[in-house]
Amino acid sequence: MTSSIQDVFTHIENNQQLFVKRLAEWVSVRSVSSQPELRGEVLRMVQMTAQHIERLGGAVEMVDIGTETLADGSKLALPPVILAEIGRDPAKKTVCVYGHLDVQPAQLEDGWDSDPFTLTHRNGKLYGRGATDDKGPVLSWLNCIESFQAVSKALPVNVKLCLEGMEESGSIGLGELIAERGKSFFGNVDCVCISDSYWLGTQTPCLTFGLRGLCYFEIEVQCAQRDLHSGVYGGSVHEAMTDLTQILASLVDSSGRILVPGIYKSVKPLSEMEAQLCANVDFSPEEYRLEIGATTLQQHTKEDILNHRWHLPSLSIHGIEGAFSELGQKTVIPSRVVGKFSIRTVPNMEPDEVERQVKDYVAQTFSELRSPNRFRITMPVGSQAWVADSTHPNYTAGRNAMRRVFGVEPNLIRDGCSIPVTLDFARHTALNVLLLSLGACDDGAHSQNEKFNLSNYMNGMKVMASYLEELSLVLPKE
Repeated sequence: MTSSIQDVFTHIENNQQLFVKRLAEWVSVRSVSSQPELRGEVLRMVQMTAQHIERLGGAVEMVDIGTETLADGSKLALPPVILAEIGRDPAKKTVCVYGHLDVQPAQLEDGWDSDPFTLTHRNGKLYGRGATDDKGPVLSWLNCIESFQAVSKALPVNVKLCLEGMEESGSIGLGELIAERGKSFFGNVDCVCISDSYWLGTQTPCLTFGLRGLCYFEIEVQCAQRDLHSGVYGGSVHEAMTDLTQILASLVDSSGRILVPGIYKSVKPLSEMEAQLCANVDFSPEEYRLEIGATTLQQHTKEDILNHRWHLPSLSIHGIEGAFSELGQKTVIPSRVVGKFSIRTVPNMEPDEVERQVKDYVAQTFSELRSPNRFRITMPVGSQAWVADSTHPNYTAGRNAMRRVFGVEPNLIRDGCSIPVTLDFARHTALNVLLLSLGACDDGAHSQNEKFNLSNYMNGMKVMASYLEELSLVLPKE
């Protein structure tokens, strides 16, 4: 007799110690894709994961996606993408699960309370780089599949896995691979599930059906061939940093409104349905303020805050390359500085149009400075926003699974972040994509003391198991 989903849940509960140990092994691998000297660790992480899938009986293909050209002109091999299958029953539906195995840089000196590459269990939280972004969720899928096998329960649907090692560095080559395999590997897939997103708060689970896009800009200003001593040259040269800071200050006002002319032209007004979703979401502005440690926010009501995070574009200034930023004093005039900022875009905003608007405005602002310095602005990254059909059976399965495990109706949300692979799947496969969020809003992905709540890790596996079963029930039959 086939066991029940409750047997799968029980197996998950009984193997908490094993699953935590596995996550510790994964976190210990310094798979930082943005640091060329650690690319070997990314490859090791990919290989470890492929071997794990093979132990589960999966068919694994390690797809070579070529090389990356570094800033110095040298080439570095990209880690292969894992395309794997577990189950090939033609009578069953098929879901494709996406995740990534690389992580952001981290050092103890950055302000971590413990070694970022040693999983540390404190107060019901698992601290470590990649714990929530995205090693914990990827490993949860493999633990979930293993739990079905352990209790001799067949997977309710076939599972395909698409796992990469370059997400934190722009997913180089992945979009092309998805397009190339759109009618082969992804040809018989019925829907896509991604667990690389977060709840709106810490208590109520979420399903995410929309993401903002990203247009990233770099402004370069050069005033001399070498750095200059301010005591010798200060007051006699047009300083690059002065020009740059004036341009950056012209981009956005103190209320957060973007000052680039025409930037809001394509933004759709908030619909009644979206306004109602905002009103129904379980979200506390005060909890949000306290979680980030801000004294006050630019908006004050739940509806206004969510509208600015989900439905309106925002501009953020990220840093200045070439400027002195270390401890102590250094009286240098930098000869060349590069300011970096981005605009998070919303549906209907096209990256090409945003690029034109921003470049025209920045060029005009620079010309008004009447500076003789060399100036250049580029947009190295431009991706569209993404919105999925939240009435699709894929979302029905996600809602039912969340409700079963957590006992509450999940929030249905859009998110202010960008995950370009969602667009790649939507564009090249025309499949519905669900973001099945497992992490809490305070997990600190990309930050110091990144963590994954132990309860989210364990319950997340149950949600995944229930989701697979629900998919088999709600996806339309042939």
